[in-house]
Amino acid sequence: MADEDKDGITLTEKQRKARRARSIAIGLGLAALVIIFYIATIAKFGPAILDRAL
Repeated sequence: MADEDKDGITLTEKQRKARRARSIAIGLGLAALVIIFYIATIAKFGPAILDRAL
């Protein structure tokens, strides 16, 4: 079912490459958001977050 949907549609090689490119772009965008949120959290709490008691 990798190449076909429920209706039996077969994707061309060009469509598969476009789908893969979109998936990679979405994945990179999501990774960038995670990194931005991580950096923003560290910036909000400041360096004192590393000096807390365990």
